[in-house]
Amino acid sequence: MTHDISRIGPPDGGPATMPPAGYDAMDDHELLRLHVSGNPDTFGVLVKRHRDRMWAVAIRTLGEPEEAADALQEAFISAFRRADSFRGDAKVTTWMHRIVVNACLDRIRRRQVRQADPLPEDEDRAAELAGPIEEDAAEARERRLDVLNALKQINVDQRSALVLVDMEGYSIEEAAAILGCAPGTVKSRCARGRARLLPLLKHWQTTRGGSDLPAKTAAESVGTE
Repeated sequence: MTHDISRIGPPDGGPATMPPAGYDAMDDHELLRLHVSGNPDTFGVLVKRHRDRMWAVAIRTLGEPEEAADALQEAFISAFRRADSFRGDAKVTTWMHRIVVNACLDRIRRRQVRQADPLPEDEDRAAELAGPIEEDAAEARERRLDVLNALKQINVDQRSALVLVDMEGYSIEEAAAILGCAPGTVKSRCARGRARLLPLLKHWQTTRGGSDLPAKTAAESVGTE
C-alpha cells in the first residue's frame, strides 16, 4: 500500500496527509530510508514537511497556479517512485528541489525553447524595484503579478537561479547543488537575470516618497498563493 499523493498542490489546498505520531521527530534521511524500505507513511510526512517551500519554487518559476500544481504533482510522484536513487550524499531537500525545478523547467521548455540573451555581468543586486512596506492589498497584488510576468520573460536557467537565490534564500552553493551546475554558473545566471529583470520592472523603481528598494525585495514580494 502507498500513500495517495494525488492531492498534492498549493498549500491552501490542505495537507496531503496527516503524519503518524512519532514521524515528525525523524530527520528527512530517515524518513526517506523508511519509505524505500516499504513504509507506507513516511513519504507523506516528507511531503507535508516541505510542500510549502516546494510550492513556492514551482509557482515562482512557472507563474501560473495550474501549471505549478501540475509540475509539483509530477515532481512528487517522480520522487516517490525514484526514492531508491537517492544516494544520501546531499540533503533530501536538495534532491527534492532538484526534481521540482526540473519538472518546472521541462514544462517551460515544452511550451517554448528560449535562448539566453547575451547580457553584461553585474555583480550588484538590481536596483530597487518594489513598493513601500506599507501598501494596500491591490498594490501588493499588482506588484506580485508584475514580478511573476517579468520572470516569465527571462531565460529559464536565469529564472530558476533567481527563484532559488533571491526568492527562496538559498546560498549560491546550495542553488548549484539543486540545479546541478557549478557555483560560478549560478552566480552568472543570477547577475544576468537581475540585469534582465531590472528594465521589465523599472516602473517600480520609484515609489511613494521617492524611495528605492532592491530587486531582491521585489522578488520576495511575490506571494505563494
